[in-house]
Amino acid sequence: MKKNVGSIDKVVRVILGVVIILLGLIYQSWWGIIGVVPLFTAIAGVCPAYLPFGISTIKKEKTEKS
Repeated sequence: MKKNVGSIDKVVRVILGVVIILLGLIYQSWWGIIGVVPLFTAIAGVCPAYLPFGISTIKKEKTEKS
């Protein structure tokens, strides 16, 4: 699969994933397992929810005109 998660998006996903997991541990809830999803998508660099819409948060490189 083509990567569609940019660097800022990755940072947000990691923070969100860790917070969800920690809240699950603090409140002793199995819902904390959901925090694995944003962590996995950040590590993989692919978000399946973006694919049907053609969304990509990766910055495009500027091409130099001659």
